[in-house]
Amino acid sequence: MTENRDDIIEITDEDGEKFEVELIDMVTVDDIEYAVLLPLEEHNCTHEDCECEGEYVLMRVKRDGEEYSFETIEDNDEFERVAAYIDELADEIND
Repeated sequence: MTENRDDIIEITDEDGEKFEVELIDMVTVDDIEYAVLLPLEEHNCTHEDCECEGEYVLMRVKRDGEEYSFETIEDNDEFERVAAYIDELADEIND
């Protein structure tokens, strides 16, 4: 069981499987806010277009006042644009 931390969030994938992620950062790309999430344990999606594998998960942030939720990025071009931005930030930090 994970200790109670504000940066640990439980999300549900498209198959209804729940898993915990750590909120690494939130970034804005083209005036849209995205969350960079790191799965805390191995996550095995069964849907063929799963983008959950790899180092991090990207999701669109939807805000309602102070509350927020995460949405899957359905558009491949949007996903690639945000992933490229995150990779660029990571490269800058590592340099």
